[in-house]
Amino acid sequence: MRLVSIARIATWTRRVVARAWSTLDPRPAARDVAAAGRDLCRSRRDLIVENAVLRHQLGILRRKSQRPKLHLMDRLRLLLGAHLLEHWRAAIVVVQPDTLIRWHRAGFRLFWRRRSRPRRRSPLPPKTIDLIRDMARRGRLWGAERIRGELLKLGIRVSKRTIQKYMRGVRSRRGGGQTWATFLRNHADRTWACDFIQSYDLLFRQVYAFFIVHVSSRRVIHVAATRNPTQAWTAQQLRNALMTSEPPSILLRDRDDKFGLSFDDVAKGAGARVIKIAVRAPNMNAIAERFVGSARRELLDHVMLLGAEQLGSLLREYRDYFNESRPHQGLGQRRPAGGTSDADVSKPIAFRSVLGGLHVDYRRAA
Repeated sequence: MRLVSIARIATWTRRVVARAWSTLDPRPAARDVAAAGRDLCRSRRDLIVENAVLRHQLGILRRKSQRPKLHLMDRLRLLLGAHLLEHWRAAIVVVQPDTLIRWHRAGFRLFWRRRSRPRRRSPLPPKTIDLIRDMARRGRLWGAERIRGELLKLGIRVSKRTIQKYMRGVRSRRGGGQTWATFLRNHADRTWACDFIQSYDLLFRQVYAFFIVHVSSRRVIHVAATRNPTQAWTAQQLRNALMTSEPPSILLRDRDDKFGLSFDDVAKGAGARVIKIAVRAPNMNAIAERFVGSARRELLDHVMLLGAEQLGSLLREYRDYFNESRPHQGLGQRRPAGGTSDADVSKPIAFRSVLGGLHVDYRRAA
């Protein structure tokens, strides 16, 4: 008990001595005297700026909030004071020095971002804008620099960036090469498309029909049917078609195993380039797919097949009707054989049944 009392008395004594020393410590007074001495050596301008910064900080701290919020003007004033004061780190105490430096960098970025904005130039005349768009529309292979050269020929000076700006509304964002539709339009006169039609006979056995169609005129060149379409049989059908028609430059086909290398060799021997359509891309061979749909809707969905011979006979009759008599929407209601109507409209109208009455062919009587 005696040792405990002595320890308590020692602790109390140390606390009293520490409080008395903090009261009598001459160091804070010495610091104030030193600061006042430095202020006597400073210029009047520095003192006025420092007093203004300190007064502004007191105004911020007097706001009715536990944590006063700094507004834009507060930040600008503090930044201005830091710019004018040499010892600003000691004068600004409401925020950390790193915070003030971050504000200055953000303002620096904002200033140069605004200075770096492109200057607005006088707008082009509407006629020049229409001319640029017309050149971009007609010259599908022309770039902005090529159009700029054409404009210089006409005495019109326009920058490349401006031409690119007005080209975007005319051309879609695609690759640099031409589209597949453009390729077909350019080569449709010398392009054939081929495919198979799969059907079933009365006993649910598979029967296949092979056909070749001319892309430009939609004319069906050749049709044939079989139960077992081997590669040799398909190649022979292509030979039969080449014997009755002018060889094409391009032959479109899918990646079915029923074609094979022998089919491609026959096409290459006739001077035709074989193009295989992409996987799951029927639109690349849309003309052939269209004929498949027409043959199903207008023939195969309405007959019962007994065998490959009957299928071949029906398709050959349908081919003649398809080429000679059936109007096509893709051709402007014209027939693949040509013409929209007979020449002599004074003659009476006659008709004949096609495919056992499944279709009717109307013509002017001879």
